[in-house]
Amino acid sequence: MSNNNNGYPSSLSAWITVTILMVAYVLSFIDRQILNLLVGPIRRDLAISDTEMSLLMGLSFALFYTICGIPLGRLADTKSRRGLIAIGIIFWSAATAACGMAKQYWQFLFCRIGVGVGEAALSPAAYSLIADSFPPSRRATAMAVYGMGVYLGSGIAFLLGGLVIKFASAQGDVVLPVLGEVRPWQLIFLALGAAGVLFTLLMLAVKEPARRGVGAGVAVPLADVGRYIRSNRRTVLCHNFGFAGLSFAGYGSAAWIPTFFIRTYGWDAGQVGVIYGSLVALFGCLGIVFGGRLADWLAKHGRTDANMRVGLYAALGALPLVLMFPLMPDAFWACVLLAPTIFCLSMPFGVAPAAIQEIMPNSMRGQASAIYLFVITLFGLGLGPTAVALVTDYVFADDNALRYSLLIVTTLAVLGSVLLLWRGLHPYRESLQRLQQWSSAQPA
Repeated sequence: MSNNNNGYPSSLSAWITVTILMVAYVLSFIDRQILNLLVGPIRRDLAISDTEMSLLMGLSFALFYTICGIPLGRLADTKSRRGLIAIGIIFWSAATAACGMAKQYWQFLFCRIGVGVGEAALSPAAYSLIADSFPPSRRATAMAVYGMGVYLGSGIAFLLGGLVIKFASAQGDVVLPVLGEVRPWQLIFLALGAAGVLFTLLMLAVKEPARRGVGAGVAVPLADVGRYIRSNRRTVLCHNFGFAGLSFAGYGSAAWIPTFFIRTYGWDAGQVGVIYGSLVALFGCLGIVFGGRLADWLAKHGRTDANMRVGLYAALGALPLVLMFPLMPDAFWACVLLAPTIFCLSMPFGVAPAAIQEIMPNSMRGQASAIYLFVITLFGLGLGPTAVALVTDYVFADDNALRYSLLIVTTLAVLGSVLLLWRGLHPYRESLQRLQQWSSAQPA
């Protein structure tokens, strides 16, 4: 393999780093999304409503993920990024295993908070590692490969959940040493926790690349970070909230699409897990990699706003699809339309973090990434699933109206993204110029 240019790590070393980080992201998303297919058994055993279930899926995780992300992002700008990620993996894996031992709703809620705290260590540090491993001309593609973990993890979560449900219908409860009798849904959390702890050993193969750029590795006062972000506030607001709308639509629909197929078309959970999981894994990965490759291609052809522009294209493509797929008369056509929906909604999530790396000094990247993750996770994962549940429970007051809740929530979110990302193109180009001016003004 050829080496990267200008003193970056070799291509082999850089891609080993991306691959290991991507697998960590896969594990994190399996732990995060497995709940979406286990709504029925968990609701039954804990005796909870759709809205209470949505808090387990989203807000309990997202609130602490976002709150802890900013201080952890600051650590990623100055401390060992590899070590920070390893500690995070151990923490979230232990919390995931604890979910499998929860007997009451409040216990499950507390464990989900723990998963959120641990996972907050991963992405700000991972984005910084990748940005220092690849030159700008290849960065969006590398970020997209890392971002594939979202869709591989979500797809595997649905597939795994579907297989567990099929196993449960055949075998029933399982007796484990020490723990005694556990439900099949509890067993999957225990197994995932153990897998995560073992995976931590692979982090030893990740090498810390040299931090690059003016002031790299130096702790910047929070006031300076805030001042720099305020000087780019139009870009940051349009970027963060524009991509948050797509995250809101993606998380909100992903949380309830399995239940939508069960309630609307009479599918069983095992069937949904295998088919929907396959769609998410395949078309999500294709979409995010296509988005990264498209951004790199646009940049080579003179589009300095390529990363933002791909987000806009994705939102425009998704808009008619989210209007149509919930209304399909049968499950086959719903699946046919879901494939391009997943493709479009996944396209932006390699280019969105790449865009942040492009407009921020190295010494502020982890913190800016954490703020971006704060916004998209709090709005997307924190509020998306609950928004759909609230419309179902309190607007329609009918479990079978879930298809209309999905349509309303996702359409409004994607429309908002179109407007914000379009408005953000010009400020983004200004921010790129501002970074050049800032860098040239710093002492050598």
